[in-house]
Amino acid sequence: MAEREPPVDPASLPQAVAEPPRRTRFSIVWLVPLVALAIGAWLAWHALSQRGPTIEILFQDSEGIEAGKTRIKYKSVDVGTVTEVQLTADRTLVRVVAEMRPETADWLVTDTRFWVVRPRVGAAGVSGLGTLLSGAYIGMEVGKSQESEREFRGLEVPPIVTEGLPGRQFVLRTDVLGSLDRGTPVYFRRIPVGQVVAYDLIAGGGGVELKVFVNAPYDQYVTANSRFWHASGIDLTLSAEGVNVRTESLASIIGGGIAFQSPPDEPIAPPAEPNAVFKLFQTRTEAIT
Repeated sequence: MAEREPPVDPASLPQAVAEPPRRTRFSIVWLVPLVALAIGAWLAWHALSQRGPTIEILFQDSEGIEAGKTRIKYKSVDVGTVTEVQLTADRTLVRVVAEMRPETADWLVTDTRFWVVRPRVGAAGVSGLGTLLSGAYIGMEVGKSQESEREFRGLEVPPIVTEGLPGRQFVLRTDVLGSLDRGTPVYFRRIPVGQVVAYDLIAGGGGVELKVFVNAPYDQYVTANSRFWHASGIDLTLSAEGVNVRTESLASIIGGGIAFQSPPDEPIAPPAEPNAVFKLFQTRTEAIT
């Protein structure tokens, strides 16, 4: 019969000792991806913070406009880039999307204007020749409104007169337009002092209304009793003194023109108010006499 082992004294057994959890050592290997992640996040934030507003401009066609290449310029300084060119849903217009520089945010208001600058030949002469080498760009004129805007309707032809040009605008009414056009020069004593900036039919179609802009300081000579007349061609008058030939310039003979003067036998009147309305006579003789 086997002998029984003596009972074990619990006090003689080894006691378990609780050890504090070991701290995981940070490996330098993890530092590289963390730094890369931080740098990537900063670059993304910086890129987003440097982006300017995105705008849309509608034009009749996209001639000369290319995504990623065509610039938007204000006073010949690049202020934006076209990023997308596509047709509108009804295919009647071209939708041009552009990303502007951040500082232009306050410039994008309801009366800001855009137009495409490309080579043109008109009554005002040849313009946009510089784009033959550099390519077309979109011109910009900052408006005066306080209302922000991001969608614009582009002008199909560049404005004859830009905002801030000193001078005044007047309205002329006549029966027919004749050879006059946008950019047609306005003369005072045979000096070119302004130009036609727009024309349209009078309501009801009873005549033509022209808007002319006279540059400062010559606008002071447009008085309440000034007379305007067609300076196109040659004005011939026959009198006892013989044949009298009048013309403003060779350019007016070819492309047309408008002249104005106050009747010499009338007292000097005060300067006319902006947008004052005048009749446009066919000849100088008809206007002055």
